[in-house]
Amino acid sequence: MSEKLIRSIAVMTSGGDSPGMNCAIRSVVRAAIGERLKVYGIKRGYQGLINNEIYEMNASSVGSIIHHGGTVLYTSRCPEFKEKQTREKAAQILEDRDIDALVVIGGDGSFKGAKALHDEFGISVIGIPGTIDNDISGTDYTIGFDTAVQTAMEAVDKIRDTAQSSDRTFLIEVMGARTSSIALKVGICSGAENILLNNEKVNYEKISSDVRRGIRRGKNSSIIIVAEGESPGRSYQIAKVLEEKHEISSKVCVLGHIQRGGSPTPDDRFFASVMGKEAVGALLQNLECHAVVVRDAKVHVVPLDECMQKSDHAMINYLGVSETLSI
Repeated sequence: MSEKLIRSIAVMTSGGDSPGMNCAIRSVVRAAIGERLKVYGIKRGYQGLINNEIYEMNASSVGSIIHHGGTVLYTSRCPEFKEKQTREKAAQILEDRDIDALVVIGGDGSFKGAKALHDEFGISVIGIPGTIDNDISGTDYTIGFDTAVQTAMEAVDKIRDTAQSSDRTFLIEVMGARTSSIALKVGICSGAENILLNNEKVNYEKISSDVRRGIRRGKNSSIIIVAEGESPGRSYQIAKVLEEKHEISSKVCVLGHIQRGGSPTPDDRFFASVMGKEAVGALLQNLECHAVVVRDAKVHVVPLDECMQKSDHAMINYLGVSETLSI
């Protein structure tokens, strides 16, 4: 098979935003320019692609963005991209703009769209995993996860101050519709008494037993970290049951979208920067349908097929740490 000549690439962010996406955009743009490639930005993800919201970028286009959260390319969700005729329109737009390859920064849904563009129309694609949930198969780490944990940690530390001052139990709900990574890391790092996973039935007897055990040894407050699950706000029902059936009064704090924002941590900046550069390098090596991932703290390029599913693998093995230490 003859090698495909890459002369121009486009970069986009898709799905939910996450801190560090700007670092990855900056890296892709400057690495591409360094290789004498034309580079284009696509605004608002796949929606922007089918609307032809594409502009040429230069080194100055990504100046002074490395420390900002969110994404300068904006993002959106595009349900109509599931239709082949919509993808055909997107592929035609890329061809008309003489764009040879596409770098997609996003989650598993974004990767599925990229894979379809490759399989159906021969577009060279590279995925960079970006989501605060750390829930993509094939990688140990996704851009934005570390910042989301840091943001949640800062909130939990503040709440613990008031919990201790007023003899209270707090249920603190963190994001994670189908993954418990944020809840587990925040719970372990904050010394939480309990961590309630997104897909687990709540064991109210254990929670009440743990809280009372703490009281007996002189603790005057407890922190319980709750993964939000499919329905944000589940902590309110948990608090109601604890009050009515177990006589444990608690306060609820739902952290919500505050976890998506903020200046990215050094880890998110570092990995996003390295992954962006590797994405450009992979395209120049004629890797046509791959993803840049982190495994064992090292960056690798793997087939995109390995990163197409949601997965709760990243932190789940650490649940026992919390249970051992929260006695």
